[in-house]
Amino acid sequence: MENKELLAQVTEAAKQWLSLEYDAETRAEVQRMLDADDKTELIESFYRQLEFGTGGLRGIMGAGTNRMNIYTVGSATQGLANYLKEAFADLPEISVAVGHDVRNNSRKFAEIVANIFSANGIKVYLFDSFRPTPELSYAIRRLGCQSGVNITASHNPKEYNGYKAYWSDGAQIIAPHDVNIIDHVNRIKSVSEIRFQGNPDKIQIIGEEIDKAFLADIKKLSLDPEVIKRHADLKIVYTPIHGTGVKLVPDSLRNYGFTNIIHVPEQDIPSGDFPTVDSPNPENPSAMAMAIAKAKEVNADLVVASDPDADRIGCVIRDNSGEYQLINGNQIVMILLNYIMLRNRELGLLKGNEYVVKTIVTTETIKAIAENQNVKMYDCYTGFKWIASVIRDLEGTQRYLGGGEESYGFLAEDFCRDKDSVSAISLMAEICAWAKDRGMDFNEMLQEIYLKNGYSHEEGISVVRPGKTGAEEIQQMMKNFRANPPRQLAGSDVVMVKDYADLNCTDLRSGKVTKMDFPTTSNVLQFFTADGSKVSIRPSGTEPKIKFYIEVHDRMASKDDYARCNADAAVKISAVKKDLGI
Repeated sequence: MENKELLAQVTEAAKQWLSLEYDAETRAEVQRMLDADDKTELIESFYRQLEFGTGGLRGIMGAGTNRMNIYTVGSATQGLANYLKEAFADLPEISVAVGHDVRNNSRKFAEIVANIFSANGIKVYLFDSFRPTPELSYAIRRLGCQSGVNITASHNPKEYNGYKAYWSDGAQIIAPHDVNIIDHVNRIKSVSEIRFQGNPDKIQIIGEEIDKAFLADIKKLSLDPEVIKRHADLKIVYTPIHGTGVKLVPDSLRNYGFTNIIHVPEQDIPSGDFPTVDSPNPENPSAMAMAIAKAKEVNADLVVASDPDADRIGCVIRDNSGEYQLINGNQIVMILLNYIMLRNRELGLLKGNEYVVKTIVTTETIKAIAENQNVKMYDCYTGFKWIASVIRDLEGTQRYLGGGEESYGFLAEDFCRDKDSVSAISLMAEICAWAKDRGMDFNEMLQEIYLKNGYSHEEGISVVRPGKTGAEEIQQMMKNFRANPPRQLAGSDVVMVKDYADLNCTDLRSGKVTKMDFPTTSNVLQFFTADGSKVSIRPSGTEPKIKFYIEVHDRMASKDDYARCNADAAVKISAVKKDLGI
């Protein structure tokens, strides 16, 4: 009965898309789904409305309420426009910035967004072509906009596209604005309410002038220009993986003073089809294979990459045996923050009001690094909108040094409010030169961080469950973990449980329950063991999967202990996965 009701519901929703308000191509696609014997595609396309998650609006491209198309993009933009006119009713003119990545339909969607805003009397600054996501955030702040939209699906497969909405501080939208925008979107009951016909007089094309300003500000983040001069010819292999990073990353590296930037020519070609990789995600070894091959060919000192919208960074270093190995997002954040804090101390810039930020699923070793440098560390939810929220709350009272998350995102600056591979890659190259100047390679420097602050090893596991049935299965998994939490993980007692759904932190040894200080609740569970291990479980806000973040700790007696720690950590993580049933 339930399936019949669902089919009736989606059929009714789909039939509304057969009206003449929709274009002929869309109507034909919907009719094909209605006529098909297998209704799976129909259900997946219409069983819900796309909603803002931790990364905004994101979905597979196609016809339907649960798909990325001109009508879902149009509804989101009209709803946002209506809300902006309400929220900033006292301003003589409201302005927004609009950007996009290299994906199929991204330019089309961006122009539709610009047209709708302009049709609503809102001034639009539209980038002349694709740009890195962080530059859109930067432009909002530099141009004094009230909001902004970036069309991107980040590192998702080529079938996807997305819609990131930003507020006046350049950060992705959080409560109450996200809820209010959804409310305004839901009030739109007909396509006829979407003002698709743009006003060209309200649209201003931007590009090179913002590029130059952004790159100039990123250069100011350099903490040791002299060491770059001594190692200007450092061999740096860089790949944008067919994405927007090709626009600015090489320019930024040259701006810093590096002269030997080695490209992967096949991947310099911008393409929404990402033809040389299965997945354009720099955290996947396969996406870095061509760059690693190039590094071996030229004997590179460093290999770096950005994802398609150039907000995430990938990094490959040489291990003890000389082989090129991908380091994980936790290690990237550790290396960057360790350098920034250390150099600030060496330069006498630490005054006692500095801070760093990490997300709750990111390694606790960062907390140890910050404590050893007497720098305050803040935890926040997953997603850079939450790191941006901390920056906003502390603006003018404390000095931001940097923040990052395990999912390969880092932000070194506060003039932008979204993760930024352009600045992160530039600083990573500087760190490589700095380490070389001290007679160390990257791997030795990483070992030194572990030796001083404690060893940690992390592994992320994503269990993918697509569609409506998958969403229900993920919900049930979270219910089961809450009802039956593990008593031990890898032989160590679970001593603390943090449930961000009700913000309760339970000490299992004493039974004491305390409230955690977070701005809102979130569907995240964490288990902490007596030996320092941490497991975080979180359904993704943008993709059909549930994520497990496993972190184990150890002590290194010397750098020679590194291999033993790695081997022990692998065994322990395997045991934790077995205990979790994944």
